[in-house]
Amino acid sequence: MAGTTITRSQLSEAVYQEVGLSRNESSDLLESVLSYITESLSKGDAVKISSFGSFSIRQKGERIGRNPKTGEEVPILPRKVLVFRPSQVLKSRINEGNSSGS
Repeated sequence: MAGTTITRSQLSEAVYQEVGLSRNESSDLLESVLSYITESLSKGDAVKISSFGSFSIRQKGERIGRNPKTGEEVPILPRKVLVFRPSQVLKSRINEGNSSGS
């Protein structure tokens, strides 16, 4: 499964298969959850999903960067960045597949 990307439609289809809602209801449910997460993050709230991880917003300050092509110093403006921290459960599940190959 390496190199694949899961899309909204695939997530919606998974909800349809697992929960038994109609395809339209599954799609609406997924959009509602994603919208709620987006709104919470945009307000500056952290979002924690048990056994998955947490999303938070971090403020990065202004700093000086360098153009690698010209070597010229360029200011990088302050900005907000999204940070995801996986839970220990998620880390363990991801690493289960890697432990057998080591």
